[in-house]
Amino acid sequence: MTDPASKPSPSDTSSSTAGDVSDDSQAHANHASRLNHIIIRLVAVHKSFDSLKVLDGVSLDLQRGQTTVIIGPSGTGKSVLLKHIVGLLEPDRGEVWFEDQRVDGRSEADRVEIRKQIGLLFQMGALFDSLNVYDNVSFPLVQYTRLSTSQRRRRCNDVLELVGLGGFENKMPSKLSGGQRKRVALARAIVLQPKVVLYDEPTTGLDPIRADVINELIIALGKHLGITSVVVTHDMASADKIADRMVMLYDGHIVADNDPRTFHQSDNELVQRFIQGRAKQEDLDRIREGFARHGAESPVT
Repeated sequence: MTDPASKPSPSDTSSSTAGDVSDDSQAHANHASRLNHIIIRLVAVHKSFDSLKVLDGVSLDLQRGQTTVIIGPSGTGKSVLLKHIVGLLEPDRGEVWFEDQRVDGRSEADRVEIRKQIGLLFQMGALFDSLNVYDNVSFPLVQYTRLSTSQRRRRCNDVLELVGLGGFENKMPSKLSGGQRKRVALARAIVLQPKVVLYDEPTTGLDPIRADVINELIIALGKHLGITSVVVTHDMASADKIADRMVMLYDGHIVADNDPRTFHQSDNELVQRFIQGRAKQEDLDRIREGFARHGAESPVT
């Protein structure tokens, strides 16, 4: 498979000095080393739904072993981006790569082989209500492996212990708290031992204490299992705790991309408004105008 990145042009050996050859060799080695650290790559990805443009030429390299947090207002394409990575959506234009494999343009059967290496934690967990915890967690093993019943049992027990739910195998989802359901869903996401886990709003609907359990699990999976994490969230407390890198998506474009400390120091108004949770002035003005038309004083300052 052709490398997604453009390769350096071959040097003109007839006129190169030894120093030039050495420099070219070092540059090539540095280029190769950088590519080895990239596990996911999006190249100029465009996606529209009818007349609504959601992703407008997004390019992004995701580093192996890092936790990349993607933030931004609702409806700016964050979840759509995740679906492109795992091959659930096809870009209108552009390229999506997982390691050295092109994801877009493949048959569904070929994409399944890639998906086995990418776990996905859905926003609401997406557990099967009619199946107990064990059957939910073992579902990918039944679908995609030839493990024996005893091997599946052992694997499920292992991942449930990792998320702090050992002994919960026979419980039904309806008997679990919201935080426990999220952890069962996370156990299912890692049961195939993926290289990457994608998280879509993992702390949504959880109180701060249970949300922090999810944060700690994301950190632990990266530290102890070497899992690369890509986390879409609106929860800045969570983002600050888990992120090695923060990316902000707005209006189909990446408008900020940096380590958390530098990200917080950005002079981009969009970034600061999101971090601080400040409403857009035009939205506040419309609210004031609405109250004024009804002869009432606006509660908005």
